[in-house]
Amino acid sequence: MERKVWRKIDMYVLPIVAMFYLLSFLDRTNVANARVAGLQANLRMSNKQYSIALTVTYVPYIVAELPSNLMLKAVGPNLMLPTMLTLWGLITTLQGVVTSYSGLLACRFFIGLLEGGLFPGLVLYLSYFYPRYKMNLRVSTFFASASISGAFSGILAFGIIHIDAKRPGWAWIFIIEQAYVSCDLGIFTVLFGIFSFFALPRSVDKAWFFTPEEKNYVNGKLLEDNTQKDEDSFSWREVLEATKLPQVWLLAITFFLDGAVLYSLAYFSPSIIQGLGFTAAKAQLLSVPPFAVAFAVAIFSAYLSDRYHCRGFVVIISSILCVIGFAMFLGSRSHHVQYGSLFLSIGGTYTTAPTLSAWSSNNAAPQTRRATAIAIGFIMTNLGGILATWLLGSLSAAPEYTSATITLLIFSVAMAFFGGLNLLYLWNQNMKKAEVRKRLPREQEKSGLGDRSAWFIYNL
Repeated sequence: MERKVWRKIDMYVLPIVAMFYLLSFLDRTNVANARVAGLQANLRMSNKQYSIALTVTYVPYIVAELPSNLMLKAVGPNLMLPTMLTLWGLITTLQGVVTSYSGLLACRFFIGLLEGGLFPGLVLYLSYFYPRYKMNLRVSTFFASASISGAFSGILAFGIIHIDAKRPGWAWIFIIEQAYVSCDLGIFTVLFGIFSFFALPRSVDKAWFFTPEEKNYVNGKLLEDNTQKDEDSFSWREVLEATKLPQVWLLAITFFLDGAVLYSLAYFSPSIIQGLGFTAAKAQLLSVPPFAVAFAVAIFSAYLSDRYHCRGFVVIISSILCVIGFAMFLGSRSHHVQYGSLFLSIGGTYTTAPTLSAWSSNNAAPQTRRATAIAIGFIMTNLGGILATWLLGSLSAAPEYTSATITLLIFSVAMAFFGGLNLLYLWNQNMKKAEVRKRLPREQEKSGLGDRSAWFIYNL
């Protein structure tokens, strides 16, 4: 039964979640490939205007995250997530027919509005199905689709920009990449959204692929893990309680730092590689290997994190990889060494992000408190994303990007520091809870404590 139930969720839920995030990340970051292919020149944009276009995505994205996560349970993830997917697929494809800077800004705004609640919503949704000790591998699996999209986008962009058609090559990046099979108007994304209305279960009890016995088993495991002791209804009190948790804010700072690093590399890797002396076409291809390696590193790290319950150590080590990568890029003038540094920095940040997501989800309860904690983390991530759009876009001169590299190096050091600080705080809290459990019977503990309960063991 233990093997069967998790294998079923891995087969029927996880691939859909992974495809959601792959499409989302590709829709937001393929603008980097389009820029190298001529988008900025064709629309006569300055570096500042390009940064503004990226920033416009994040404003509604950030605003939508917390309300979206709080609405997820009421509306139903099986309805809300597919609706978001279907609509943004259409809008993203429209980027391929824009002829002006203002048209691009409009598309980027609505993409951000519709995608804002996706990542925190997916993390919250997976917590409906998996115990805490199984979350990091699953979050990393769907987040790793972001690194796949980075690799996949580079391969497609290389071929697409050579299309001989009436529209410029960068436009076809937007039109074709949404279909994945060279179909215009994002038909794949739209069809997948429609399909997911029927395939995505609302909860364990509504999962069509479970027998009654299997539903009882999964629900029992979730109760045992303290992840399904939910409040009877939505509570603003629990939203407020989430904002009082020290671990939420220690991780929020780390989320912000990692967001700046992650999106700097996601949006500007092709431009960085082109600045090393490669042609635009070759830069698209050379952006593939670092993201492919990042996928493997993230999955392996997630396996270790789940098996040995060591979220904090993974965050620290992956942050150190970023430190080494940026130090190599900054300290060397060899283009081969600088290109090699991207394997460390991209691999490090694409490992840190899903680990932080699982860690945040693991250490807040009940559900509304957890949903708020997750949303706060992703709001901070995307605030870091706004900074990223300016760091390499217009505030740091290409091709050296010296000031941006120094900033990201400092951020990587700070990521390791705050990750370690959160680890020490949670370890200390677990020690205090252990003392309480020795002297207080469980039935005498006050109800409604959520993660503050002495019997809720924080995941380290």
